[in-house]
Parts: sequence; structure tokens; C-alpha cells
Amino acid sequence: MIFYDCSTAPSPKRARMFIAEKGLEIETREISIMAGDQLKPEFLAINPFATIPVLVTDDGTAFTENNGIAAYLEAAFPEPPLLGTTPEETGLVWMWNSICEFHLGQPVSEALRNGNPHMAGRALTGQRNIEQIPALAERGLARIDDFYTLLEKRLQDSEWVALDRFSMVDITAYVFVSFTRVVKKSIPDANTATQNWFQRMKSRPSASL
Repeated sequence: MIFYDCSTAPSPKRARMFIAEKGLEIETREISIMAGDQLKPEFLAINPFATIPVLVTDDGTAFTENNGIAAYLEAAFPEPPLLGTTPEETGLVWMWNSICEFHLGQPVSEALRNGNPHMAGRALTGQRNIEQIPALAERGLARIDDFYTLLEKRLQDSEWVALDRFSMVDITAYVFVSFTRVVKKSIPDANTATQNWFQRMKSRPSASL
């Protein structure tokens, strides 16, 4: 297998952490977003969406989304389980993962790409240049606040986001929460359950990768 990574971007960090939590060592190739490597013909031949991460299997199948990478690796290397071990657990993992992606990942991206002047003309990932919409940046910041309220309530009732133990969802949430620094929306000091969960996540070896 070959893992196409970008050490400075949040999305591939999700895959890096998942791979590490599985105890796997996979050949890695660095794709620099700053250098525009994702837009070069040789990478577009692998992933025409021009996004990272990508996992290419030994038979040449290319998984270009974190969820596809996770699903493949869980099926190929089931231990330790990160996507649940019962139908109920699996449903909770994918449900909470979708919640984190839609209610935090998307707002952070909207706030950054539509509010940062350095992102002018690059409001969306991919090959096409898309102009910024400032109102989306404002909406994104408000949605981040709403998510922090939801996450705090959840973590007051559960030690981990989706299950009663660590799962892929904790990786998803941790990476997105960490990335809120780029829009100056860190965890509120009053959200002690979230702060405690974040410190537990930060202490995991995979989080330092």
C-alpha cells in the first residue's frame, strides 16, 4: 500500500492517526499543498479531486476519502476495532462521525476558506478556483459555537464521543477541534468535559504524528 499524506493539513492527519492506532506501517509519500503538488498531473492521475489523503492498495484501488480509508483498513485489519463491534456500535460510530464532519469539519472549513484573505479564490478544495463568500465565514464561526455546546453535553454523559471506549470518531473530532485554532475558536474554558477529553486525546501517541 501507499499512503499519500500532507503533514501540514488536518484531513490527512485523520488517516495518519487511524493508521497509527491500527499499529500499521504503510509506505508514505508527502504531497505538499503549499507547493501545489495536489494539482500536478501525476497526482491528479491518482486523485482527480486533488485532495489528500489517498490510500492506494496493493491491487491499485485508490481510496480518496477518510471514511473509505478507514472502512477498508478496518475490514483488512480488524484489530483493534475502531468502527464498533456490534451493529449498534457501528451505527453510533458512523452517526457521530457524520455529526462531527457536518457540524464541525464543514464550519471550520467554511470559516477558514471564506474568511482568510490568503484563501482568496480557493474557497473550496479541488481543481476549480472558487471565490469566497464572507457570509459563509460568519455562519461557520456561529456553527462552531453550536457544536462545542453539543459536544460538551455529549462528553458530560460519555467518556468518549461515540462509544464507551475510543473509536474513529474521537480521531475525527480531535483533528477538527485542534484545527479550530486557525479561526480562533478553541474549546471554551467552561467546557470542562471537552477540555478533559481533549487532553486525553492529545496524550495518545497517534496525536503527535
